[in-house]
Amino acid sequence: MRKRPGALAGVAAAALSLAACSGGVLDPQGPIAAHDSKILLNAVGIMLVIVVPTIVGTFVFAWWFRASNARARYQPEFVYSGEIELLVWSIPLLIILFLGGVIWIGSHELDPFKPLEAQEKPVEIQVVSLDWKWLFIYPDQGIASVNELTVPAGTPVHFSITSASVMNMFFVPQLSSMIAAMNGMVTQLALKADNPGDFFGLSTQFSGDGFPGMGFTLHAVPAEAFAQWVDGVKQTGPTLDRAAYLSLAQQSLNVKPFTYRAIEPNLFQAITTQQIPPGPGPAAGRASPAVHSRPGD
Repeated sequence: MRKRPGALAGVAAAALSLAACSGGVLDPQGPIAAHDSKILLNAVGIMLVIVVPTIVGTFVFAWWFRASNARARYQPEFVYSGEIELLVWSIPLLIILFLGGVIWIGSHELDPFKPLEAQEKPVEIQVVSLDWKWLFIYPDQGIASVNELTVPAGTPVHFSITSASVMNMFFVPQLSSMIAAMNGMVTQLALKADNPGDFFGLSTQFSGDGFPGMGFTLHAVPAEAFAQWVDGVKQTGPTLDRAAYLSLAQQSLNVKPFTYRAIEPNLFQAITTQQIPPGPGPAAGRASPAVHSRPGD
């Protein structure tokens, strides 16, 4: 029984180690995610200033006032102490104020509409959440992709995000904050991958039968490789016009990544202003059979 506290401490340490290297929010690979992780760890540390002494104090009081301790002073008539009240309430109050200040400053520094400071021009990407897949439009390059993102490493990326169906949440844990994709609205988000790599992205808002398949991979590649990828995409694949978009917007499950070599101008604006009607949404009925290729193939 004496080894149990040590064993529990070992398990906790192992869990924290695994969390730190699991590719999630505690393994940031960009400036936004690094700030998010710092705020999370700071908040936990600040709250532990209250939690740890409280837990220790509970055991100390239980041990000191045990029935066999003749040195303990028992005061059954004790009702109130101003000094104790001041101590008990002032420390948590100061901690809450300090924690609120950290979050207040951090939330303004991480305003999703605030562009990242960099010499390079950010890559513009328009994001549309569908049932149940992600459409990524590159307006400056004139191409688009489904369920797969490719961006240049070390270069800021600016996202304009909307939904053509129900609300979803756009999230790349190692690179960015989580932000809502809402029908008829446009939210914004900035991120940057410090180094090349593949990063998992997902929706964290349940949206029906195909929700588990709403994952995508963000490929951060060197600038030269990004330019080559753009040139390659322009050589193959269909064109994303309104007819192709309406086909893509139909409910489908587990769609494999593919690209469009060209896009119809102002398609994203037509989606956000609802010139193109929104998708049916999960409430419209059950999903169609699983799709593993381009819609229409």
